[in-house]
Amino acid sequence: MLALILGLVIFLGIHSTTLLAPTFRQQQVARLGLLPWKGIYSLIALVGLVLIVWGYGQARMAPVWLWTPPVWTRHLAALLTVPAFILLVATYIPGSHIKARVGHPMLLAVKFWAIAHLLANGKLADLLLFGGFLVWAVVLYIALRRNDRATGYVPVPGKVTRDILVVVVGLVFWVVFAMWLHLWLIGRMPFAMG
Repeated sequence: MLALILGLVIFLGIHSTTLLAPTFRQQQVARLGLLPWKGIYSLIALVGLVLIVWGYGQARMAPVWLWTPPVWTRHLAALLTVPAFILLVATYIPGSHIKARVGHPMLLAVKFWAIAHLLANGKLADLLLFGGFLVWAVVLYIALRRNDRATGYVPVPGKVTRDILVVVVGLVFWVVFAMWLHLWLIGRMPFAMG
């Protein structure tokens, strides 16, 4: 469990530099250069991610149950991940109304993903993993939206064709992940009844 907690602290910590130390990134880029900073940042994030995956895997071997979720919560979780995938795609396809309206679709996608998995899982490791990501996404989303308002940031209006593309690509990714990749990567079928 310690590896999972340490991984969360490292991974979410490095992804919180904008919130915790707003000028830190600019200082490091000025001191090191953009590519070396990105390399260091990526390495730290990767170490955190590896610790999360390893720690979560270890915790699954000796689970500490907090509650037993009903089977139907798995189906609700699968449904809640649909907007998560659409918002994730909106992060990378510019010019959509979705991205313009939401502002930070990646963080909103993380919220949907975390809530979905908190509903469908009842172990301590699940609470730490998904709860940690949920708290991080909520806090960072509020801070970034507040910063957008303070700086007068106005998003470029989106196009309907981009929204259609975002939704279609998001749905395709959701189907591929739900039907094949989730089992291959995580070891569980989202729609399994048992």
